[in-house]
Amino acid sequence: MSQREPELSRELFGRLGDTDVHRYVLSWPGGITVRVLDYGGVIQSLEAPDRDGVPANVVLGFPSLDDYAENSRPGANRVFFGALVGRYANRIARGTFTLDGVVHHVPVNDGPNSLHGGPAGFDTEVWTSTELRETDSVGVRLELVSPDGDSGFPATVSAQVTYRLYSDNRLSITYRATADAPTVLNMTNHTYWNLAGEGSGDVCGQSLMLNASRFCAVDQTLIPLGDPVPVEAGPFDFRLPTAIGARIGRSHPQLEIAGGYDHNWVLDDGGPFAAQACDPESGRLLTMWTTEPGVQFYSGNFLTDELVGTGGRPYGRHAGFALEAQHFPDSPNRPDFPSTVLRPGEVYHQETVFQLSTAD
Repeated sequence: MSQREPELSRELFGRLGDTDVHRYVLSWPGGITVRVLDYGGVIQSLEAPDRDGVPANVVLGFPSLDDYAENSRPGANRVFFGALVGRYANRIARGTFTLDGVVHHVPVNDGPNSLHGGPAGFDTEVWTSTELRETDSVGVRLELVSPDGDSGFPATVSAQVTYRLYSDNRLSITYRATADAPTVLNMTNHTYWNLAGEGSGDVCGQSLMLNASRFCAVDQTLIPLGDPVPVEAGPFDFRLPTAIGARIGRSHPQLEIAGGYDHNWVLDDGGPFAAQACDPESGRLLTMWTTEPGVQFYSGNFLTDELVGTGGRPYGRHAGFALEAQHFPDSPNRPDFPSTVLRPGEVYHQETVFQLSTAD
């Protein structure tokens, strides 16, 4: 095999009842290696080289299937490490929305609100998986049929999510779905990044830039209030690279509500560039593009040292940050927000790309 030919393998990761769960390993020699589970579409690990070529796993995850299943049980401090989130990423106020005059109720699992599809969302499913070997990439396609009434959501939804790894260290995530009746749909991936390496400490010294001039201020339960507000001259302004921890401890009502950052930034028009993060010590650089209108930046405010990662080290608060490409929180109750309604004959489609590189 030549140096620049990609590699793809599948291995048994564990069993849930009578169902086998597999792990797919995607890699380009000399580049990055990604491990994806067909349980919850989880990105379990992603190894990327630093400026000296030394690789490290830069995403948070659990070492075993039992750990993922245990973290999904009712009452657990659910963290959604690396997971595909649906049917509805982020929050729906009071677990209630009205569509075409019909009121729908979905389970609440985050105070008074529904979060990430409820307690039995897409992240708890074993998806049907297919290996992809293409001329310029290797990947895995995941498919799931969510029946009408699944977690209270209307319509049967057929979802397809494809991970592809390219030679230039780009990982693309492409989402496609159809429905047989009107419904709402908002999918994302919930990977936590630590560009110094998972389990290496907090990410407060790593820089972040967001292509966003506005964000959604929230109430005490993290539901958006009114119109998006300008970030200018405040701790939510990441239009220039800024250390994640530089202003996270400021006295600001929005930071106090969330215990840090856990807000939706409204991406500026003008292209798909969404965000860039960098670890100054290793030089690792993460660049993100998306077709979605928003990014939820979460600074790992509720991670604890009871969470032990793939490397056997406890994580702790701010051990990773998430950049969740999405439509806005509570959009089914906000006609002024970009619509998340999916109707028969329409195709839900979005793509998010992460690229790993190094800075000088």
